[in-house]
Amino acid sequence: MTQSGSISQFAAETAVRRLAGDLWVGELHAGWRIGAVPNGGYVLAVIGRALREALPHKDPLSVNAFYLAPTTLGPFECRVELLRAGRNITQGMARLYQGGELKVQVTAAYTDLAQQQGPDWSAAARPVYPGWDQCVAGGDSSLEFAQRVDIRLLDGAEVFRGAAPSGRGEFRGWMRHADGADPDVLSLLMFADALPPPAFDVVGLVSWVPTVELTVQVRDHPAPGPLQARLWSRHLSRGVIEEDGEYWDSAGRLVAISRQTAKVRLPRSQ
Repeated sequence: MTQSGSISQFAAETAVRRLAGDLWVGELHAGWRIGAVPNGGYVLAVIGRALREALPHKDPLSVNAFYLAPTTLGPFECRVELLRAGRNITQGMARLYQGGELKVQVTAAYTDLAQQQGPDWSAAARPVYPGWDQCVAGGDSSLEFAQRVDIRLLDGAEVFRGAAPSGRGEFRGWMRHADGADPDVLSLLMFADALPPPAFDVVGLVSWVPTVELTVQVRDHPAPGPLQARLWSRHLSRGVIEEDGEYWDSAGRLVAISRQTAKVRLPRSQ
């Protein structure tokens, strides 16, 4: 919900409805595109909502997506299959189709995060960042995606203004819904693909870094307010790069972890 109590853009534009049996339908909306293609995290969140509606447990725990073909704006069909329903965890599979073509396949485990119990441990403390107002509006503001997600970068924004990449292969900063809505567990699936690709800080602003596979682990319901995020890469091998992400809420809790496999597409002249 937004601060005014109305439904958020994210909730409205990830909505699905059950058509029959295991078939769910919806629409991929404008506002979320990177170039001509809807952002992969946004598409994952749409599929995540279909899984939430179909499965007995409602919170994503671990969600893995393979992007088989680029999606487009407009209607889609999503087939959801229940793989196993346990007392604490449900596993399911979802396949998103457009025009009869399979575009994205997702395997997921869902749970009730509020009921999770057990020990806590971390090998590294949450990093300390300057506040939202002290960071720079980040990424390419001309992208349609910037209409829906507000990003503030702690460092690395210079590369979007013509500076050479630092070679660190990392972006750090804050992000939130542009309409002021508070994050929820489904939006974490989208935010896990929201920061600029770390490849931009290695090879510069290449035209496209398409996602091959994305896994998001959700650890808790996020508190209201912006999310603190870090996305980094360590190995670029023959055009294939990994992207690791960590996401903390405004209360300082680690709420999600991500890993992505992507391709780095250089211009032909390079």
